[in-house]
Amino acid sequence: MGLNSISRLNKKVYIAGHKGMVGSSIYRKLFSKGYTQIITADHNQLDLLDHNAVNGFFQKNNPQHVYLAAAKVGGIYANNAYPADFILENIKIQTNIIEAAWRNGVEKLLFLGSSCIYPKMATQPIKEEYLLTSSLEPTNEAYAIAKIAGIKLCNALNKQYGTHFISVMPSNLYGPNDNYHPENAHALPMLLRRFHEAKIEHWDKIKVWGTGNPRREFLFVDDLADACIFLMEKFSAKEVGELINIGTGIDCTINELAKLIKYIVGFNGKIIFDQSKPDGTPRKLLDVAKIHSLGWKHKTPLKEGLIKTYKDFLDSKNLRK
Repeated sequence: MGLNSISRLNKKVYIAGHKGMVGSSIYRKLFSKGYTQIITADHNQLDLLDHNAVNGFFQKNNPQHVYLAAAKVGGIYANNAYPADFILENIKIQTNIIEAAWRNGVEKLLFLGSSCIYPKMATQPIKEEYLLTSSLEPTNEAYAIAKIAGIKLCNALNKQYGTHFISVMPSNLYGPNDNYHPENAHALPMLLRRFHEAKIEHWDKIKVWGTGNPRREFLFVDDLADACIFLMEKFSAKEVGELINIGTGIDCTINELAKLIKYIVGFNGKIIFDQSKPDGTPRKLLDVAKIHSLGWKHKTPLKEGLIKTYKDFLDSKNLRK
């Protein structure tokens, strides 16, 4: 191992949101690579909504690298039902951390955004430069605006103060430690849970929101963690640019996803699409040419990732929630 590798592995790295799906995956990946100083704090130790507490935490711990994976997240139902909570909490969390990182001389920060920042009717596949070119999808507008504010804050600090704050936009994520809540989860983990419940309760059919026609791109969370660490280790904010997409470059319909989950779970009933429910954005496929040009590509096919995710669901406490 070279001196540069040893120096990198000894850096103090703070993961905000280390208990969530993304943060826990980044933690596992950093640990497996040999990082020796990974800093974490749960809600009882640090309230990320408290500006003074966050700044004090940075002053005390002096992290050199920061992965900002903390956020209030949810699916269509949650975003529709609690828009004020989504915009307020996310803006507070990310602003507190990004400002504290700047004021306390953090070398590098990686901000996790979301593909929902892009316009509802964006040309497919979605390039990074399509940001703010037209209106957003109304069902998750509050969350998207908060994330756009985070991107712009990172970019403004880079321009004005020469920081190295990178913003990444992953496609729809899934994997171990996901949120399987029956109402507030995203589409994929919610479908996993509902198909499992339908199987064990011997239903003859299951209803799925919408028409089944929207197309979505799904990225296994461990692949995202790998991409984030790849960018942090090898590239500056200037090389990455204002933001960078992380995805597979491959999408499928919700109908195709539901059929694949049905097969993996082992449900034998019918799938009925409830067309009275909203579809959301018709299609959301990221253009991943930029990150491919830097030398990174995803490794986990959708079927393989779903099998791992269903095993995580079965092994977890989610069955009792």
